[in-house]
This record gives sequence, structure tokens and C-alpha cells, in this order.
Amino acid sequence: MIKKYVSGTPINTDAIINQKKYENHSLASLSYFNFSTNKDTLTLSYPLSKEDAIYGLGEANRGINKRGYRYSSFCSDDPNHTEEKESLYGAHNFIIVDGLKTFGVFVDCPSKVEFDIGYTEYDKLTISCVSDVAIYIINGNSCLDIVSQFREIIGQSYIPPRWAFGYQQCRWSYMSAEEIRNVVKKHREINIPLDAVYMDIDYMERYKDFTINNDTFPDFENFVKEMQSSNIHLVPIIDAGVKIEEGYDIYEEGVKDNHFCKDAQGNDFVAAVWPGYTHFPDFLNSTTRKWFGHKYKFLIDKGIDGFWNDMNEPAIFHSANGIENAINLLRDIDTKRITPYEEDEVEKLFKLKDALGNLSNQTSDYESFYHNMDGKTIRHDKVHNLYGYNMTRAAGEAFDEIEPNKRLLLFSRSSYIGMHRYGGIWTGDNHSWWSHILLSIKMMPSLNMCGFMYVGSDIGGFGCNTSRDLLLRWLAFGIFTPLMRNHSALGTRQQEVYQFENTEEFKNVIDIRYSLIPYLYSEYVKSALNNSMYFRPLAFDYPEDEIARDVEDQLMLGEGLMITPVYTQNAKRRYVYLPEDMLYIRFKGYDKKEVKVLEKGHHSIDVALDEVPLFVKKNHILLLTKPEMSTADLNYDKFDLYCYNPDTSSVTYKLFNDDGYSKDYMNPENFNTLQIEKKDGNIEIKAATPVHLNMNIYE
Repeated sequence: MIKKYVSGTPINTDAIINQKKYENHSLASLSYFNFSTNKDTLTLSYPLSKEDAIYGLGEANRGINKRGYRYSSFCSDDPNHTEEKESLYGAHNFIIVDGLKTFGVFVDCPSKVEFDIGYTEYDKLTISCVSDVAIYIINGNSCLDIVSQFREIIGQSYIPPRWAFGYQQCRWSYMSAEEIRNVVKKHREINIPLDAVYMDIDYMERYKDFTINNDTFPDFENFVKEMQSSNIHLVPIIDAGVKIEEGYDIYEEGVKDNHFCKDAQGNDFVAAVWPGYTHFPDFLNSTTRKWFGHKYKFLIDKGIDGFWNDMNEPAIFHSANGIENAINLLRDIDTKRITPYEEDEVEKLFKLKDALGNLSNQTSDYESFYHNMDGKTIRHDKVHNLYGYNMTRAAGEAFDEIEPNKRLLLFSRSSYIGMHRYGGIWTGDNHSWWSHILLSIKMMPSLNMCGFMYVGSDIGGFGCNTSRDLLLRWLAFGIFTPLMRNHSALGTRQQEVYQFENTEEFKNVIDIRYSLIPYLYSEYVKSALNNSMYFRPLAFDYPEDEIARDVEDQLMLGEGLMITPVYTQNAKRRYVYLPEDMLYIRFKGYDKKEVKVLEKGHHSIDVALDEVPLFVKKNHILLLTKPEMSTADLNYDKFDLYCYNPDTSSVTYKLFNDDGYSKDYMNPENFNTLQIEKKDGNIEIKAATPVHLNMNIYE
């Protein structure tokens, strides 16, 4: 059951697909929370019992259970994801309180929302936001039931093309077509599967959106075709800022037709990003969304079928006001009085240092420009969290018109709930730190709760220098995330897998991904269509198991899998907890694996660098196919079937298999139902569409 409570006049975020379905109730009738208002701020508080766990917040720091810290929902361009950071790139204001009472809370607010979850007082949850807000309370039988109800009201999650489940390689930046050719060649030479190579900002002409650098990427359309002939998809980046340059058509059209955000004087707002000084398209305006979204056609017409949207918090390197303030501080310093020590002058130096160090993404900049939300002028900071969401919405809505019968890959850095209908996200500019593998593991179920299904982190880490063992361990987790992309930053160590010795170990791991793709793709699509979770905490599947409620480094995946990644340097083994008897598969590549049944309880399992542990629940089916060099080559007619079936009951599995591009998801012909029946000691397999199965049944 869902009830909507309204305070003031909330801004319509379009996060909920049918707001009119819910009657507006006053906050006075909100029984779970105490509330107070102070000027324009609303504060909600809820007493926490010792048993209460708090799940959700999507792309947030720290654990799966968010209790014990504070979080600020305000999309932030901050690559240093250390434990004290309260804001990351996304704003996902959905939580579940699970304990003496179990219920969900969605705070539909496009400006800053602060969640103090037992930080100031361990036995109190406090939510603070502007007083114009809509709050949805969801009651259900379980956490999974609450998630399903919430996912239903926010709409179906984005489903990418099947090739987007292949292994993908990215670096900031591959500087030329020849460099990309070499990346593909190197992967093929060592038989490492690959489906996509990314083009970061340097493919453009001086960082201008919807342009090509013809010197480094000549004859671009034929280059795209050349890559496609090898089953390689090129995925270009699109940034939010539009370069200010006479003669640049995007800039001139935007100025002419008032598509850019305005400053307080009504002029087009100016700030610096990669191209230099830029304007920001007003994505909160439907006319601008349509205009900008159809600009992607320039690249689609050249054969591109995937995009990643970036810098859309929006990121601001500096504004003219910020620079002017720093210059004025510099002018105010009397260098003759700094030595000998003059306290007032040194204090000015510290102010200058702070001004220069904080030029990027200043609150004052976000408070200095405005949107035209279809006739209503509103200051940016009041709707900040909607910007990246609506940039990706612009593209997604345009794709439906440009390619109405085809799925294109689309994901974004910044997001708000609602964007999940148009694309996925990656978890932003992480680092080559072991702690960031674990952080990525913990983010996955929280993102799924908020509707974001096509998700993944920069494998190997974006910033800093990766190591061979870190990359292998990250890949071993990344083979299970829908987005599996190796990505690194300019100036860091090259981390394509062929840069390291003994590439056979990397092949062993990536081959497992390709053998799993039919199963993972099937589980993904069914989760999206059924408003269920692809990744889940153990606590959601085993709510009565006190030990399972505490486990945060293992995840349930799809209908019947449990994954237990290794995320510790130099570890040769790890401890796992099994909430029930499970089938254990220890992969060393596709062809070599150890399979056995492990009983419920605690186990220490050996995991070498090129091995992947996987657990299959009782009476569930896992299908594996022979790995190939691309998703296009995978065989859907022949599988190895694994099942732990100690009972006499039949086991059924629905395999989703479509053309990989169309949007006709619900066509019954896309689902092949496989059934195992045990009768009189014999095992019989039935399949709606005949497939060849190599049976591995364990009792």
C-alpha cells in the first residue's frame, strides 16, 4: 500500500509515472514520523530501534545498511569517494526501514535532501529538505515487496541491447582511430572477448558536442562500419556543456532559440568546462530536451548505437565570478608584509588558497543561474538533482523517435530516480583502490532498489594506477555487473588486459562472463519486466537469518545465484556464509571448474587470481554457453546445465532470448521454458524450444 503526503507546492520531477493516481494527504496525518518546519525547511524524524536496518539511497557511500552515518542527496562531481563523503554523483531518495516496522520512504525532492541515519543520535532517523515536497510511504509484506511496489510506480527500468552485456574497454582517451584499431587488434590477438570500445572527449573537435576531429578520426562513418564488421561497437561520450564559439551550429542554435540556462540578468549563463567557456542547455525545458536529444542523430546516422552522458551534475570548473573573487583576494595581499610574519596577511593567503581550491562546483555558482521549466523560472539549486536525469531523458526520448524499433546503449554519470527509465549509470570516477571494489559491491543492490539496473563501476579503477591483481579481482566481480567496462584516466597506468603478463589468466575470467551472458541477460530482462531486483542483499532473501542480515560482501543475483567476490589484496581465499545448502562452482575459465555441494554455514574457500566462485541455490538452474569473441557469436542452442536438485520436485527456468535489439520484450516467443522432472529415478528435460543441454544434476 502506498500513500502520498504533500507539504507546500512540490516541483514535479516526473519520477512517479502517474502522480494523479495518489490522493494527496497532509503531513499531519503522517503517523510514522514526527515533523517540524522552520522557514522553508521541513524536518522529519523517526525513532529507530536496535533491530532497525536502513537500506537504499542508491549511489551512496558506505554500506548496504546505511545506519550510522549521514548522507546528503545533492549530485556532486567529486572523484574522491572516501568514507567521509556525504554526496556522490546520484540523488536517489528512497530508503527502506526494516525492523520492528518495515516500510519504504521516497522523498520526491529535486534539491538537497539530508539523511541523518543514526549519526547525530544512533536511535533516530532524521530527514531534512525544503518544505515544498511530496513524500511517499510504502507498506508491504517484506523489503522485496516494498521494492516491487516502488519500482511499479516509478516505471519500468531501461533495457539495453544485448551487446551491451559484453566486455567493454575505455580510457580517457584513445586519441585516434588508429589507436582504437590497435586496442581491438591486441584483444583479438590474445583471444580476449570484446564488444565495445569507448571514445572519450578527444574524439571531438576541441571538445565540442556532436563534432568529429577529422584529423584523428578521418572518414568516421567508414571507421564505424569497419569496427562493426569485427562486432565492435564504438561508444562516444557526450558532455553537458556547449562551447561558446561563433560558427558552431549547436551554440548558435541554442542562443538563437533560447535553449540555454540564464543568469540573474537574463543572459545565457557562462561557466568553464572542458571546451573552455560554455553554456548549459536547459534540460528541464521540454522544448530544449527535444532540440538537444535530436542532435544525437548526427552520430546515429554514422552508425553509432551507444552513448555515455557525462559532466552532467552539471560539473563546473569555474565561473567568471569565482575567478574574479580569487583575483581580488590576490590583489588584497601585501607581499611585503608576509615576511616577517604578519598574521592578517597570512590569513588572507589561506583565504586565497581556499578560493582557488574551491573554484569547481561552488554553491554560489549553482545559485546564480536559472531554468525555464516550461514557463516557470526557477533557480538551479532548487532543481539541481534533475539536471543529469533530464539530459539522459532528452536522449532517450529522442531515440524513441530516431530509432523507434531499436534499443541503443545509454548511460549517465549524474541521475535522479526517473532517469532509470531512459538509461543506466556507472558509479563515476572511482580510484584503483581495493576499497572501491567493496564499495561497488555494496552499491549494486541499493541502485537496483531505486530502479537503476544497467549499472557498473570503472573496472580496475579510473584514477590512480591499478595493479595486476587488483584488475583481476575487479574483473571477477565485474563479470556479474550488467555494465562491464574497464576504464582508466589520462596519466594513469595503461590497464587494458594485454598490458600485463600472463594474459591467459585475464582470458579465464572474461571467458566466464561470456559463458554467463545468456543467463545474465535473461535474469536482467526478467528483473526489469517484473520490477524485481537483479542484485539483492542476503537479508532480502533470508530475512529471518540473523547472520545473513549482517553479510554485506556477498550478493544474491537473479533467481538463483549468490556471488562472493574477493576484494582484499594478496588474498588467496575468503570466508563465505551459506544461508542454505548450495551448489558451489569454482571456475578457472570456462572449461575447467570444480563443482560440489556445500552445506549451510560458514566456509573458507580457495580463490586463485584467475578463479571465480559462484553459488547456485537449491532447485534452481544455471545455464552456461561456450564463450566467443563477441556477444553476436554466442550460441543459444547449446548449453551446459547445472542444477542442485535433491528433491523430487520439478525445476523450471525461463530463458529470455530475443534478437538483442528490438523492444518487443513481452513476445512469448522470446521466452523458452526449460523444465527438469524427476520420476522413478529418471530425469526428463522439457523445453518449449528445443535446445541441446549437457546435464549436470546434483542431488
